[in-house]
Amino acid sequence: MRPDDWHVTEDLDGFLAHAEDFLHSRPALHTVPLTVTEALRTRGADTYGAEAPVFGWLERAGEVRAAFFRTPPRRLYLTPLTPEEADTLAAHLVGLGGLLPGVSADRDTATAFAEAWQRHTGATPTLHERERLYRLGTLTPPEPHPKGRGRIARERDREQLMLWHREFVADIGGTPAADNSSWADTRIAHGRVRLWETPDGTPVSMAGMTPMVAGQIRVAPVYTPAHLRGRGYAGAATVEVSRAALAAGAEEVLLFADLANPTSNGLYQRIGYRPVADFAVYGF
Repeated sequence: MRPDDWHVTEDLDGFLAHAEDFLHSRPALHTVPLTVTEALRTRGADTYGAEAPVFGWLERAGEVRAAFFRTPPRRLYLTPLTPEEADTLAAHLVGLGGLLPGVSADRDTATAFAEAWQRHTGATPTLHERERLYRLGTLTPPEPHPKGRGRIARERDREQLMLWHREFVADIGGTPAADNSSWADTRIAHGRVRLWETPDGTPVSMAGMTPMVAGQIRVAPVYTPAHLRGRGYAGAATVEVSRAALAAGAEEVLLFADLANPTSNGLYQRIGYRPVADFAVYGF
């Protein structure tokens, strides 16, 4: 295999013309590139930042075998690769003169690429996060069930969603955007956030979901303010949004959980989510 078996473009339509069928072939493992490319296609290239996104695919004998994307300044995201494929991609990207802040992929691919990048550049990889991808089996509401009810987030909840999204991003180690109003507006407009509220109508937790692509919907984000945790609110909100995803016709309902948080992993398994694969995030 040669580094030039990889093709790189900033043209989303051109990328999808080559790689869309490949991405649709494994909706669960490809959930992130499916949802990101759908957001870029429907909302425009400025959805994820000021710099142009970059896409690529590996093609051999006329068949796409793997793909990647990057929305600067974020890390490179890869579909599953063999160690040899990871090495040829690293060589190809070095040849293009690019610098990368890190990589995110399934655990084996991320590790193989991080090692390849170190060989080709001398950069030292640091493991930042380990995640587990889950797929919903039989939805099982938690017991005991917290008092209250679920509902769709509406325009009156806009400031609450913006605040909670900033807190969520900070909690997972990201840098909150100065203005995340478009994040809230898009989800309110399309009914993609469920709130859990107490009997007096106070929202205490939220769970969002991605648009359906290739028959799959991913639950994200799930957030409860720190002072309200441990009362079952996140589980109740996740059940509500999972029901909404099923009602929308999703064949697969997915979510990621940080493996450093045993509480959330245990919760998702109790309500019916089953492990699919482990993922890793490295910084360079």
